[in-house]
Amino acid sequence: MKQSAPRRRRALALPVAAVPVSGALSVAVAWMGEPVPGVALAAVLAGVSLVSLAVVSVARRRGVVAGPADTITLLRAALVGACASWAVLTVAGDLPARSWWLVCLALPALLLDGLDGVVARRTGTSSPEGARLDMETDAALILVLSVVAAQVVGPWVLLIGAMRYLWALAALVRPALGGPLPESRARRVVAAVQGGVLVGVVAPAVTEWLAVGAAVLALLLLVLSFARDAITLERAAAGSPAATDRRRR
Repeated sequence: MKQSAPRRRRALALPVAAVPVSGALSVAVAWMGEPVPGVALAAVLAGVSLVSLAVVSVARRRGVVAGPADTITLLRAALVGACASWAVLTVAGDLPARSWWLVCLALPALLLDGLDGVVARRTGTSSPEGARLDMETDAALILVLSVVAAQVVGPWVLLIGAMRYLWALAALVRPALGGPLPESRARRVVAAVQGGVLVGVVAPAVTEWLAVGAAVLALLLLVLSFARDAITLERAAAGSPAATDRRRR
């Protein structure tokens, strides 16, 4: 149902509010690092840009713009934006890779992941757009944390954050990989493990050897999960009517 212009403006007010919230968090993070102006600006822009993309995706929807679950997801996006600012400053050497402040930003963003889905179902506001926003926010958090974790355990851990995007690139070459996947509890568990392990890696209390071991195990589980999904999609594509027709020809 199409909204009137005044109602749509009111519906957009809350999502747009996520941008200044993210900006304030990113500025606070930059202030903690006391970097040179150029690096500080890059850190703030990294955080605000991430949230702005989330807000634009909500604003482009038809019908109801944002529901209660989207509010939670946008709050998560603001926290992820602050983590992105931290990642920029970590790479620049202005903030440590291991900090309880970073954990305080990343852990709520991780824990709130399960809440937005529950709220969407209970309020009857579930939508493909909301699910996609939630998924992309998860992927951004994992990518940002992997950038910081790379300063602790090595650049190989970037594979954890890049896997989602490498899969998207592979789907451009192999369209079968872009097909729909059945719901999988195992897939959700593996995704949650990635975030939990990366938060553990940046936590000062976790020893370096434990951080390395946990990250290796998380990456192995992620590779196996993606491999299983690839096999599932390839089998589905091979058994599709179109594929059967091609073989008959």
